[in-house]
Amino acid sequence: MAELTALLTPNGLRLLDALPAVESADDVARTVSRLRKEGHSPDLVAAVVTQSRLRARATSKFGPFAERMLFTRAGLEQATRLPIAARHAGRFRDAGLTRVADLGCGIGGDALGLAGLGLSVHAVDADEVTAAIAAYNLAPFGETVSVTHGTAETADLSGVDAVWLDPARRTAGHSETTRTRPEDWSPSLDWSFALAARLPTGIKLGPGLDRDLIPADVEAQWVSADGSTVELVLWSKALAREGVRRAALVIRGDEAHEITAAEDADDVPERELGTYLHEPDGAVIRARLIGDVARALDAGMLDPHIAYLTSDAALTSPFVTTFRVEKAMPAKVPVINGALRERGIGRLEIKKRGVDVDPAQFRRKLTLRGDAEATLFLTRVGSTRIAVLAERLSR
Repeated sequence: MAELTALLTPNGLRLLDALPAVESADDVARTVSRLRKEGHSPDLVAAVVTQSRLRARATSKFGPFAERMLFTRAGLEQATRLPIAARHAGRFRDAGLTRVADLGCGIGGDALGLAGLGLSVHAVDADEVTAAIAAYNLAPFGETVSVTHGTAETADLSGVDAVWLDPARRTAGHSETTRTRPEDWSPSLDWSFALAARLPTGIKLGPGLDRDLIPADVEAQWVSADGSTVELVLWSKALAREGVRRAALVIRGDEAHEITAAEDADDVPERELGTYLHEPDGAVIRARLIGDVARALDAGMLDPHIAYLTSDAALTSPFVTTFRVEKAMPAKVPVINGALRERGIGRLEIKKRGVDVDPAQFRRKLTLRGDAEATLFLTRVGSTRIAVLAERLSR
């Protein structure tokens, strides 16, 4: 709070905006030394240097908006990427909901998306510093957004028609996120589900949530961004699409694709390795919609317990990364090295599923020489460990 108080002054904010990018440890040391020599207080120096580093990191989530925002470390870590927040906000707008409570608003990332679409937002956070930072970040929206320091459980919801809820999955503080049990989240998962049964609600959770905890009457949407599965959102009442209980939203760059279903998809039978190997996106795997994707590709499972698909048809999908198989062989270093030498492969991507292998350690055993590149899959079919050398066809 002392750092924030020092920062939230005209002079403090001007000093922050005038700083060059502070990214490396050397940048930090040089900047701290210079600012202290100029006579700035320790609290202000700590605040502006910390914020400059966080702004640099936040660019990946907030783009150019990060240059005029404030952050905490934990708040930035848990914040929704702005393009994804805008998609969430669109669901509220499309459902005709205009007054949204953002409970556990953090530094205001989701509220930015909601307010950016013209919705009225009441944002609440239990941490005083975080609430103050959210108020700063949301100030450009004026009276359409209010920010309150308080708990989700005690928030006044009389003036809202929907809720966005991001339970705190961290201990108190602003530096690190510590995952805890669902019953220890703030608010608890049970309280969140009870609210969702009362009001149209979107609940943002970690993608690895135990699926047995998901209520039967909500839509569960797993979201991936540029290859990383980043969140699970549970949508209730008017925010849940009719007939949809499972969804995988795959975002790559400026493109977004979604597959939906009324329930988990039945898997397809296994088949021998064919011309192509397909790696399903993590959101598709979490949503258990691999079977629907496989049928669209005319593909089969390489192994019934491992999320790799194979086919002979030259079909692609936004829900998988596709590779052309060059060679399948026993997962033995001498055999693999022979295949690498034969093809002059000097750059190698290593992927593994179903085998206890450390790719970094395994790489040190390989001989990589040449200008060609390839992907090596280490996996198993039944009890047999295999290696598949392949050419990446899609990202």
